[in-house]
Amino acid sequence: MAKTDFSAELRALRSTFRSIEAVSDVEQIKADIAQLSEEAGAPDLWDDPAVAQKVTSRLSHRQSELERLQKLHTRIDDLEVLVELAEMEDDADTLQEADRELEAIRASLAELEVVTLLNGEFDSRGAVITIRAGAGGVDAADFAEMLLRMYTRWAEKRGYSARIMDTSYAEEAGLKSATFEIDEPYAFGTLSVEAGTHRLVRISPFDNQGRRQTSFAAVEVVPLIESTDSIEIPESEIKVDVFRSSGPGGQSVNTTDSAVRMTHLPTGIVVSMQNEKSQIQNRAAALRVLQSRLLLLKKEQEDAKKKELAGDVKASWGDQMRSYVLNPYQMVKDLRTEHEVGNTQAVLDGEIDDFIDAGIRWRAGQRHSAN
Repeated sequence: MAKTDFSAELRALRSTFRSIEAVSDVEQIKADIAQLSEEAGAPDLWDDPAVAQKVTSRLSHRQSELERLQKLHTRIDDLEVLVELAEMEDDADTLQEADRELEAIRASLAELEVVTLLNGEFDSRGAVITIRAGAGGVDAADFAEMLLRMYTRWAEKRGYSARIMDTSYAEEAGLKSATFEIDEPYAFGTLSVEAGTHRLVRISPFDNQGRRQTSFAAVEVVPLIESTDSIEIPESEIKVDVFRSSGPGGQSVNTTDSAVRMTHLPTGIVVSMQNEKSQIQNRAAALRVLQSRLLLLKKEQEDAKKKELAGDVKASWGDQMRSYVLNPYQMVKDLRTEHEVGNTQAVLDGEIDDFIDAGIRWRAGQRHSAN
């Protein structure tokens, strides 16, 4: 086993850390913490719970960012001291401990490096995610429900709240579509790499002949609208239909025409909401999601115009971005990044961080190539 050149490794760690620190803008983080702490201390903060939640959530996130950077800096310093002591005393056990800590710090730096790549215009926003069953009949509807479970499990593992906003159940099993919200800092930047067409290959549990079936589901991710966004929608451009909620019952469900379907006439975008208790609440939730989708559409149109002016730049996500193969072998593979794993159940249970990290790095490379 080759002896680790700790001197070179420590130099590399410090160089990477300095780069991350520069991109993170520590002074700005400290300034944000000071400003948000002042806002959080205002006596009337909780007069508006929604605003209060955003302030405290943002403060907690910025404090965590600073703490992670400070802890990593301390760990690198401590590793240097540990190596010096081990080499001075020729202590093989301590050198092995230093090797393990070196690998752990490398992994932590890699995680932090991914976070610094979330620098898009809306990356710091919360996210609204919609999953729709595609080709594949009942298997596609079941796959859509599997994906909803996968993302909500992922959110749970991170301590995030995934608030279901709308569900449309398929007749035999699964979902036609589902929309949920994760109102956490950088949820959009993180999950936006999950947008696209997902493909499932398995022996269909709905086929009495036990044949292999390929089915598809689409994932859409849009940023949460904020009060500062200038997306005004004239009433004349909106058609609103109300109907009775469908699916499993519960309090205030299936008892009144409280569900809302909102159509944006110029674009044809349709948003349905049924999980709030009243028609007014569903209408407000639908309007917010519609504004979010129009905001992203506006950004996409601006980007398309820039690409047109710059010439043909290939940065397409493609129609199919990930395959989940359960038969004849077990594998989940991202077709953009080539990242793959054999433990399909772990992925479907929400262990998708490696896919997300690889996607964020891939997207950063695409953006860099396009500039």
